Amino acid sequence: MLLCKVKGNLVATQKNQYLVGHKLLLVHQIDLQGKLIGEKDMISLDLIDAGIGDTVLVTKEGDAVQQILGHKNAPVNTIIIAIVDDIEIVN
Repeated sequence: MLLCKVKGNLVATQKNQYLVGHKLLLVHQIDLQGKLIGEKDMISLDLIDAGIGDTVLVTKEGDAVQQILGHKNAPVNTIIIAIVDDIEIVN
């Protein structure tokens, strides 16, 4: 799982038939302090109604995505699985 920040929406006029009706978001991995890690944004399928600026947990594993969707037909390997409300680091 990756900790990410939602940076924007992705709009597609044409989608794979198994993605129609699903929201796609642009996310970027962050560290525990909220600083961006790396240089690449990722496109993630959003089934939990996350929004721009939200901190989210993302899984980047095709098999997990297939289990969540309940089928293997969608060409997706990254999906948002939770919105993070708070991070508490205990030493």
